[in-house]
Amino acid sequence: MEREKEKYMHLLAKEYPTRQAACREIINLNAILNLPKGTEHFMSDLHGEYEAFCHIINNCSGVIKEKVERIFAERLSPQEQCELCTLIYYPTEKLNALKEQGNLVEDWYRVNLQYLIAVAKDVSSKYTRSKVRKAMPEEFSYIIDELLHMQVDEDNNQIEYHRQIIDTIIHIRAAEEFIIALAELIKRLAVDHLHIVGDIYDRGAHPEKIMDLLMQYHSLDIQWGNHDVLWMGAAAGIPSCVATVVRNNIRYHNIQVLESGYGISLRTLVVFAGRHYHDEDVMEAAQQAISVILFKLEGQVLGRHPEYQMDDRRMLEKINYDSGTVTIEGREYPLNRQDFPTVDRQQPYKLTEEEEEVISDLCLSFLNSEKLHRHVQFLCEKGGMYRQFNGNLLYHGCIPLDAEGNFEGIRLGDKVYKGKEYLDYADETVRRVCLFRATESERDFIFYLWAGQNSPLSGRKIKTFERMYLDDKEITVEKRNPYYDYYGKEYICNMILREFGLFSEMSHIINGHTPVKVSKGEVPVRANGKLIIIDGGFCKAYHKETGIAGYTLIYNSHGMRLNAHKPFESIKKVLEENKDIESSTDIFETEEKRIRVRDTDIGKTIKEQIDDLQMMLADKK
Repeated sequence: MEREKEKYMHLLAKEYPTRQAACREIINLNAILNLPKGTEHFMSDLHGEYEAFCHIINNCSGVIKEKVERIFAERLSPQEQCELCTLIYYPTEKLNALKEQGNLVEDWYRVNLQYLIAVAKDVSSKYTRSKVRKAMPEEFSYIIDELLHMQVDEDNNQIEYHRQIIDTIIHIRAAEEFIIALAELIKRLAVDHLHIVGDIYDRGAHPEKIMDLLMQYHSLDIQWGNHDVLWMGAAAGIPSCVATVVRNNIRYHNIQVLESGYGISLRTLVVFAGRHYHDEDVMEAAQQAISVILFKLEGQVLGRHPEYQMDDRRMLEKINYDSGTVTIEGREYPLNRQDFPTVDRQQPYKLTEEEEEVISDLCLSFLNSEKLHRHVQFLCEKGGMYRQFNGNLLYHGCIPLDAEGNFEGIRLGDKVYKGKEYLDYADETVRRVCLFRATESERDFIFYLWAGQNSPLSGRKIKTFERMYLDDKEITVEKRNPYYDYYGKEYICNMILREFGLFSEMSHIINGHTPVKVSKGEVPVRANGKLIIIDGGFCKAYHKETGIAGYTLIYNSHGMRLNAHKPFESIKKVLEENKDIESSTDIFETEEKRIRVRDTDIGKTIKEQIDDLQMMLADKK
């Protein structure tokens, strides 16, 4: 270690060869420590709702609207403020609309450039000039930098200088490009870092567009959700994951995600389904066919792994095909349909040759989808099972617990995995699968992460078969891991935080996965403020159940606040009517003193750099 430190100090001395250079850097770093912390933006359970996600990213969960209202409270009417916000959210589209209306005249450009400069000054005030400059588009960086740092002087020389810059921008017909550049800079600086707490995929129509947008975002991390890991398993060609993904998207009428989004053909499946379920609508037949294939594959996986303790989910062997019933927990239930033409009663989990061909063809399509593999690579690069960030613990699902509230896990071989070690094992296994370096057992484990009651991503007994074939709603209720009985208790949350090395009174768990049913009186902040659930039902399928259309969390230098959003209509409505998404804000934690960079993870790193530089200076004496 001593030799490594010596090498490091030698490299540091090369970077800062003089005492003055080292002193200058120490001064700079100390100044950064005293800046306000950047704004963090948390979202979860996006479930393919691209337009709503795109808008909340553009309006930064209301941060931009708040700043516009504060800056222009005395200068602009509410309608004019909304018009300016829309210009910031969608500059290209708004400019095109105004151009068609004949409203883009010199005075409009001049006024709105001044407005945008005022907003850009405000959002850039908590960053170093160097960081702001790096965030600017290169072609305009020098000019924007000049405009943001205008100083009022005795003879108004600076004001005249900047007026001339704006006039020149307009006269050389660069105003529209400049407006777009300023709008993008404002959005980039309004939020310093984005957290996606799981479930980008399934249910909504365009998860692939969300992934494209995330890949362009300046700073983010992702905590994998059960639906995300399911797609990652499908991209690796795991048959049970492929069958589940296909079934989910047929069920939610989202086959365009597969066929147009990722180039995955369902032709072989549809032709097969038409031969065996010819009385059905074509897509109903496809859903029935892929469901039976899934139940066979699921049965095979669970048969190979008694340690999963999921033998009760091997449903095809529990069917009485003569009476059209299924026996569950000693009770017989009538099936609402009885056509299982491809199931061999003696070997119910064996695929027919045709079914083998269907699933092989689908697996090959997933393996050959270049776009899907780009997205999965990004999920691996930016994602993980959990994240510790600025004293908070972020994860999508749960930390499995037993009935007494102790850590529960799974025995794999001779080892029992629980708590943090369990999530670390799951994280490593998912990465091995995505790199095609996994064993068959590790590939099977991906399906367990999707469907296991003691899985940290699922945390419930998924009853796909019951929901499809039984009319009795009581039997379709999915039993949850005891975590969900205990996570509202402060001592349990503190136990979990300590397990991950977080001992601060200011630490929180930020959790997704389970929609908060606001309409039934549920609240997102629990355990005396230690647990924040930010799944408010972003997906349209949940809006009636939750009563809202999603939560987002903002954590800035003043504290934390939750935004509850009403359903988003459309980007078209925003452009035509300046109709922003309606949101209500709950500021539930305000800091007495403003949080500075020195109080963050980055601050810790900077302090270490300062210590190293000071040590190097001491050695030079």
